[in-house]
Amino acid sequence: MVEFKLMIMKAFLCNYFSFLNLSAISKGSISVTQSIAVIALILTLLYICFNSTSVYLIDYVCYLPPDNLRVPHSHFIEHFKLCNFEKETIEFHTKVLEKSGIGVEACMPESVHELPPDNSMKHAQAETEMVLFTIVDELLSKHNVHPKSIDLLVSNCSLFCPTPCITSTIINKFGFRSNVKCFSLSGMGCSAGLLSVSLVKDLLKVHKNSLALVLSMEAVAPNGYNGNTKSKLIANALFRMGGAAILLSNRNLDKGIAKYKLQHLVRTHLGSKDKAYQSVYQEPDENNIVGVSLSRSLLSVASSALRINILNLGPLVLPYSEQLRYGLSMIRRKIWAAEDKEMYVPNFKKAFEHFCIHAGGKTVIDGIVENLKLHREDGEASRMALYRFGNTSSSSLWYELSYLEAKGRVKKGHKVWQIGFGSGFKCNSAVWKCLSDIDPNVKSAWSDRIHLYPIEIPVFDC
Repeated sequence: MVEFKLMIMKAFLCNYFSFLNLSAISKGSISVTQSIAVIALILTLLYICFNSTSVYLIDYVCYLPPDNLRVPHSHFIEHFKLCNFEKETIEFHTKVLEKSGIGVEACMPESVHELPPDNSMKHAQAETEMVLFTIVDELLSKHNVHPKSIDLLVSNCSLFCPTPCITSTIINKFGFRSNVKCFSLSGMGCSAGLLSVSLVKDLLKVHKNSLALVLSMEAVAPNGYNGNTKSKLIANALFRMGGAAILLSNRNLDKGIAKYKLQHLVRTHLGSKDKAYQSVYQEPDENNIVGVSLSRSLLSVASSALRINILNLGPLVLPYSEQLRYGLSMIRRKIWAAEDKEMYVPNFKKAFEHFCIHAGGKTVIDGIVENLKLHREDGEASRMALYRFGNTSSSSLWYELSYLEAKGRVKKGHKVWQIGFGSGFKCNSAVWKCLSDIDPNVKSAWSDRIHLYPIEIPVFDC
């Protein structure tokens, strides 16, 4: 892109100098006025070509479910028994729960507590409104932002796509302007939160001086699986209710109050490969009961997607010394066929102070930490978010960042790497730079019991 802009600038300048009569310039007869015009033109073109709109994250809010919606493991298993699941299915659910890394405080919507669970659209709509109305109201009230001040509105909810759409529901509830630009994303999985940020980033290049509101959630109520296929049962044990509202801006006046500035956003999509495309797949089983299958190859697919994503992100964030060591490692492996030699993994601690890895499950978090050669504490925020809130899909990254803030660890100048994974198969990375020291005492989803964390997650031998 930069080379293309330089080519355009060069062509423009050549035409301009031709217009001024280059022979006159060579004879030294160019006037002062013409000289000033040339300089002004060059500066203007440089500004146009290299000026990029900054995206500021003013603030965000994560949904905190009421305690009465908690689902301890014992309640979970009891519900399966009362719903007449097969014994083998209940035993499988129990093993998945014990290995999931999810604790007793993670919550399910009210309809899932019913016997039998009610997965009707009515309850899906109720859950969506309960989560989004709460966090939108809290975020806008916190910063005294009137709904009519919002210029862009983007929502993402993968498995619940009602008519009217979710953004229309928000517009109706809060009274947004009639010319607000709104987009509702669906079917994009757990990585959709960063996809929404990516969409807003691109929109803000066109819509100057604008405020954008991003809403990320997944509706749990309508998506429970009632069959006996093991690959579809895993999602029952992992997903919990939650959501996040994020306020973004490209207005210069918001720089002083913003928490973060978006530095990079890199997207990777492996949908052209069947193995990746089918690794997270919604389909009916042999009894025509619809569920989302998680394949055995999911972890290897996620690792491949992350590897490709890093190849694009690395040059943007890593110091040259780390890039050189990685490059030499790759050359040695290819030229000398050193298959027995392990590829050098760059030290990402030299680029980032904090890591927010999608809380897809304990195995996912541990695998990414190991593959990136990170320290165990680098995955703490992800493990604690998973333990307390479960897999909240696209909003999980914001619960993790909120944990780091509540612990008082995020300081001015620190960089945060958010890594999201989702069906398709997609891997997305966002890099945020903290613009000010974050006050850990500000109310958040963690405020009431952050002093209890971190905790040691129980390990079951099963």
